[in-house]
Amino acid sequence: MSKRPSFQFYPSDWLRDTALRSCSIGARGLWMDMICYMHEGNPYGYLKVGDKVILPDNLARMVGQTLPEVEGWLSELSQAGVYDLIDGAIVSRRMVKDENLRNIRALGGKLGGNPALKVKDKVNLKVEKEDKQKPTPSSSSSSSSSNINIKEQKPKNKGTQIPDLFMVDPDAIELAKKLGVDYELEKDKFCDYYKGQGRIMKDWSATFRNWIRNAAEYKKSRPVSNTQVFDGRLRGAK
Repeated sequence: MSKRPSFQFYPSDWLRDTALRSCSIGARGLWMDMICYMHEGNPYGYLKVGDKVILPDNLARMVGQTLPEVEGWLSELSQAGVYDLIDGAIVSRRMVKDENLRNIRALGGKLGGNPALKVKDKVNLKVEKEDKQKPTPSSSSSSSSSNINIKEQKPKNKGTQIPDLFMVDPDAIELAKKLGVDYELEKDKFCDYYKGQGRIMKDWSATFRNWIRNAAEYKKSRPVSNTQVFDGRLRGAK
C-alpha cells in the first residue's frame, strides 16, 4: 500500500481536547511534529523510522531542542494520557484506530459495502454502528466525524516494570534542582537498579521522585562502606 502524502486535520478537535490543553505549548508543539513523524511510521501511528524506535535523544535532534526539554514535554504528554507506549515505541491511539477504520471501509467496499462479511481467511470484522469514541487529537483524520467504533477494553492498572523509555517528569527535575541532586545521573542509577530487580510499580514517576529525595538525604549523611546497598534508602547506616 502506497503512503498517503497527507492526512485530514480538524482544528476544533485539537482545540477542544482537554488532555492536550492541559499540556504546555512546548509539549503541544512537540506532539504536532510527532504526529507528522508517526504519519510516516511503520506501522502507521508508531513513532518509528523503519523498524527502529525513535528515542528521546533522537527526537531531540530531529526537532532541534535539548534532551531535557524534550523529556519534560514527553512526560507532560504521557501524564495527560495523550500517547501509549508499545514495545518501547510511542504510539498514537487515534492514528492507529483511524488506520484500522480506513482499512475496514476499504475492505467493506470490496465486499459490496458490508464490512461485517466473512472473508476467505474466516476473519469476521465486527463493527459497532454507534460512535462512543471521544475524539482526541492523536491524529486528525476523518474518523472524528465517523459513527463507527471498534470495541476496546483497557486493562486495569496493576503496575508494570520500569519502561525502557522512562521519562523524567518536570516535577522530578524541579525537585532535583531544589535538593541539589543531579537528576540525569540518578535517572541512570534508578533505571539500572529497577531493571535489574524487575520490580512492579504503579507510578514510576512518583517512585523516581522518592528516589531523588533519598538521594538528597544520602548526600547529607556521613560516608558509608562499600558493602551498603542503596535501594532508594540506606541499609545498615547508623
